[in-house]
Amino acid sequence: MTEISQFRFPNDIRFGIGARSVLAEFARKYKVSRPLLVTDSGLLKTEAFHLVTEQMDRIWPGTYVQFTGVHANPTDEDVENAWSAYVQGDCDGVVGLGGGSALDAAKALRLKVAFPDMALIEIPLGELPQLVPMCAIPTTAGTGSEVGRSSVITIRQMGRKMVLGAPPLMAEMAILDPELTVGLPPNLTAWTGMDSMTHAVEAFVCPVFHPMCDAIALEAVRLVRLYLPRAYSDGADLEARGMMQVAAAMGAVAFQKDLGAAHSLSHPLSSEFGIQHGLANAIALPGVVRFNGQQDSTQYERIAAALGCSEPPDNPASWVADFLQCFNRSISITQRLRDLKVPRENLPELAAKAMEDGCHLSNPRQCTETDMLQLYEEIW
Repeated sequence: MTEISQFRFPNDIRFGIGARSVLAEFARKYKVSRPLLVTDSGLLKTEAFHLVTEQMDRIWPGTYVQFTGVHANPTDEDVENAWSAYVQGDCDGVVGLGGGSALDAAKALRLKVAFPDMALIEIPLGELPQLVPMCAIPTTAGTGSEVGRSSVITIRQMGRKMVLGAPPLMAEMAILDPELTVGLPPNLTAWTGMDSMTHAVEAFVCPVFHPMCDAIALEAVRLVRLYLPRAYSDGADLEARGMMQVAAAMGAVAFQKDLGAAHSLSHPLSSEFGIQHGLANAIALPGVVRFNGQQDSTQYERIAAALGCSEPPDNPASWVADFLQCFNRSISITQRLRDLKVPRENLPELAAKAMEDGCHLSNPRQCTETDMLQLYEEIW
């Protein structure tokens, strides 16, 4: 306690069945008359897209603009194209709809609106003005991007993902409507749900003093354990869908502390091989837990309790890692990179890229490139 800590908690969150109706309040409160709806093409035929655009048609009849060109791993080109649509449409606000990719692109778009003559990597994140208003509406329960202050974008010239982070990037309003996640297929339900789990576990053991985030992370772990199997088995279970949305938001609140090596391992798997981020996290997390536990296993005692362990295990990290692997199997998540067509000869290159990713810097155990390669080998 000799250092001064700063605690920051997020935006205006509206949760409940039919919460999409709160878009009308967003329009009034922030004086948005011509928003740009940012999403991906895969959402266009879904019931979630229909429900939200039906609401937007009532609030902004004939005035809002759509940009549907966000990729699964959004790039700076996606952001540039969204910005062009924003300017051509004479827009004055942003509605992000979709998973973490669409929401991250929507957040990054606001940077481009504020600094139109700069590339994303040139924008001074420490000197941001008030950005154009944004409402974030997730259709998955994983990234928690709707309450996060960061945007993960693949920068083409760098050939890797970059985390753009600053408090002003946080959306002014987040709408968590369980009905919008009902159509999510079982595999995506599992992958995005394990993204939430990874956020919560890595945030809790991150060696930054933030007791409020620690408590939130533990509750997120508990909620994912209880409700992800239900949401996976029955997509129409609105209670499970809603609680997973809450868990995703809580995981993202918790990682204000920061993340860890599992994310550094997963980011190159997405940028280089297109592996969905939550799936990559799910595969990487058990090994990282074991790796960290070799230095200090006791830090996982409370994680084990949140996962349902009634008595403190002799080796909490090993217990948690074993539980996570069994949990992955129970929701049909593969354990091996070879099954996802990742060539073994590419592992050294992936390890080098993992070291370029800043998440491992807040891992509770210091990582070397050799460590990263070994962790990849273990999951290959």
